[in-house]
Amino acid sequence: MGTNLPNKITFFRTILIPVFIFFLLFNISGKVTILGGRSISYNIFIAAIIFIFASITDFLDGYLARKYNLVTNIGKFLDPLADKLLVGSAFIVMVELAMIPSWMVVCVIAREFAVTGLRMLAVEQGEVIAAGLLGKLKTITQLVAIILILLGNPIFNNLGIALDNIILWISVILTILSGIEYFKNSIHVFK
Repeated sequence: MGTNLPNKITFFRTILIPVFIFFLLFNISGKVTILGGRSISYNIFIAAIIFIFASITDFLDGYLARKYNLVTNIGKFLDPLADKLLVGSAFIVMVELAMIPSWMVVCVIAREFAVTGLRMLAVEQGEVIAAGLLGKLKTITQLVAIILILLGNPIFNNLGIALDNIILWISVILTILSGIEYFKNSIHVFK
């Protein structure tokens, strides 16, 4: 049936996405001071905490599924979908809030559509394209960039280091490189 603990965690992450978006968009008066003396609005702070929690569940469900041999077809479907919805939703709303440039988000979403299409084509031929190292690094850097941007680049802002923007740039570069890697390694599915 697919109702094991990792799948429940993945489903819970999916439910957190609209809650995250609500807090990101719904302005709550007042500010909270975080590390480094930076002040951000309550709603952005709550959204960041929800995003951090959802990101942790992303690693937790995969770890539990592999460790206890609880990998299911529904999990294989839901986990990457939940990941893409979480990151894509965050990036799109952050564009609306003028936190990041839209062209970067277009690169990310275009890559996700292209790789998903490639994976669908491979499945039709009986192949499964697993995530590579670049793809995993891409996901990690995207999550870290989103968290740093939402929290106003805590600590590093006081040091004059735009770590949030640096990690965002790295995530976009890894997004493009991992997309190229997927197609390079799977070019045979087009023959």
